[in-house]
Amino acid sequence: MSNAVRRTRATLVVALLWTGLLAGLTGCTGGVPGTEGDKPRAPGDTIRITPEDEAEGVAADGRLEVTVPDGRLERVEVTQIEDARPAKVPGAISQDGLSWRPADGTRLALAAKYRVDAVALDAHGRRSARHTTFTTVVPEQRFTGYVIPENRTTVGTGMIISFDFNRGIKNRAAVERAIRVTSVPPVEVVGHWFDAERLDFRPRAYWKPGTKVTVDMRLRDVEGAPGVFGIQRKTIAFTVGRSQTSVVDARERTMEVRRNGRLVTTLPVTTGGKKTRTYNGKMVVSEMFDVTRMNGATVGFTDRQGKSEYDIKDVPHAMRLTTSGTFLHGNYWVDPRIFGLRNVSHGCIGLRDEKGGSQDSPAGWFFDRTLIGDVVEVVNSPDRVVAPWNGLSGWNMNWRDWQIGSALR
Repeated sequence: MSNAVRRTRATLVVALLWTGLLAGLTGCTGGVPGTEGDKPRAPGDTIRITPEDEAEGVAADGRLEVTVPDGRLERVEVTQIEDARPAKVPGAISQDGLSWRPADGTRLALAAKYRVDAVALDAHGRRSARHTTFTTVVPEQRFTGYVIPENRTTVGTGMIISFDFNRGIKNRAAVERAIRVTSVPPVEVVGHWFDAERLDFRPRAYWKPGTKVTVDMRLRDVEGAPGVFGIQRKTIAFTVGRSQTSVVDARERTMEVRRNGRLVTTLPVTTGGKKTRTYNGKMVVSEMFDVTRMNGATVGFTDRQGKSEYDIKDVPHAMRLTTSGTFLHGNYWVDPRIFGLRNVSHGCIGLRDEKGGSQDSPAGWFFDRTLIGDVVEVVNSPDRVVAPWNGLSGWNMNWRDWQIGSALR
């Protein structure tokens, strides 16, 4: 599935967590694809970021700023996320708190992906957040691959190495051959192409805790398509941390959290309601936000007057599970008695939380003990199994089918 198709689907549906009368609302997906409420920007969103979310071909010296019309910016971070040495872009919030701009003379890297994380307080002291990404211009007739996880990180045992190429790859075998994934202790790692722009790597089973993984990219001057050559020659490395897997039983409305095979705790949850079930299957945490915004207007959830059905600016402890928008997140806007009793969400997995995010709540507890790469498996939901391409969900494909997707087999 191409990036264009994925992005189109990601703009069609976003989920909402609802009570019986739609009293509580959020931005998650259920049985149909969706997206986090930050993509694209919601009408009336007070945090304005330039370049726009998912912008491509941004000039290295192009305009980069974050602004709010009132209140003040509380935190802004701009980070180059896929480079061998991820670095924050130097910059500062203005004295009046209304804008952030990079330091004078700052020039972005070519063929690089950047993430912008911004949190603001409005005139009434209410917090909201936005998270966007953009990529800088790639020289003509060159291709590059944006890879996760980030360099020098510690990840969960379910981590899948994923490449997103900026141009369609015709010579898949040459590109796959130029990417070497090794580990200590050694384990067989195989690539799988989901389309011409997406190549993932994984072992047969979850990584063992403590494994050291190295991804050696020797793509420079590799011809990925006629007349289009690679630009990268770099190495990233990451470490696999402790084993943590969580099983969400949609019928029982519980989540069992296991560390190194031992049951640590069982938490009450709420999952998808009758019309918007939660996906079954194994999903991998790919992003984590201490606070994020979810708004229905970005994906067509509006009333007859065109107003958004919901707009939650401060969803706490949000952990992305799929590209289409399934999250496991804190929920403070429904009756606490809902958790463990009723399934009322539009596909997300909700944990009890407090406004502003409490570290002592179930959501805060789980968030603080989660790594990118941890596996969350949903069972006993009436919905279908999540597609392997939807997020880092390749563990739902058996090993034989995974191997067939390699261009080297």
